[in-house]
Amino acid sequence: MNSIKICPLSSGSSGNCILLYIGEVKVLVDCGITGKAAECELARAGVNPKELSAIIVTHEHIDHISGVGIMCRRYRLPVYATLGTWKAMINSIGKIDPLLIRYIASEVPFEINGAQFHPFSTSHDAAESIGLVFSDGEKYGAVATDLGTVTKHIFDLLLKCSIIMIEANHDEAMLISGPYPRHLKERILSDCGHLSNKLCGALCAKLVREGALRKIMLGHLSSDNNTPHLAYETVKNSIENACCCNTEDITLFVADRYSMKEEIGD
Repeated sequence: MNSIKICPLSSGSSGNCILLYIGEVKVLVDCGITGKAAECELARAGVNPKELSAIIVTHEHIDHISGVGIMCRRYRLPVYATLGTWKAMINSIGKIDPLLIRYIASEVPFEINGAQFHPFSTSHDAAESIGLVFSDGEKYGAVATDLGTVTKHIFDLLLKCSIIMIEANHDEAMLISGPYPRHLKERILSDCGHLSNKLCGALCAKLVREGALRKIMLGHLSSDNNTPHLAYETVKNSIENACCCNTEDITLFVADRYSMKEEIGD
């Protein structure tokens, strides 16, 4: 049985929700879909929402929090987020029982029922956004979407991860030539925006070459400025070219925008 596993229930600008398995512990990272959709996709994954231990929120953008309040209230799930994220999202998620509010801080590890988490700061344009490294005490995985840019500190944290959910948000050529207004293009391309397919591929190649990474889930693809095929091929080619290895040795999937279709574990 896998000791850690990443199972994206929805991934993209229309909503993000990721199910993590860490040993026997199950948590949601973000819930940017409706409560009904979350319940449906959890059922598809064979999980009763009552089995969940918590929701961890990476940042307050609506595609990450729209279903947090309803899932918290319906199933009495503790919600973990940074102070900045709590302040930014509290008016959007509805009334939360104070007993279910959990404050976390970047770079301060915490545990949920024995599962270990290390939140790290990201440069995304949010109040106090984070990514997560998680572990069962032996194996490590990460959720690294909405990164903006990859610092040396983030890279060093990801080196020990054998599985990762990473953003491949856009194809630069599609974005530049596409219909978005200039200010939005500049925001997406900036260090406060999102990783392109090219930058994601370079990061994954380096992590495969220098670290433990062997299983990759690409997520948070733009519906307007990317395609699953482009994201997959760009990252695949980057790994093959940089590592001089066949990607048959690497598990590489693209998360579905609306439903649970693939998962990776170790």
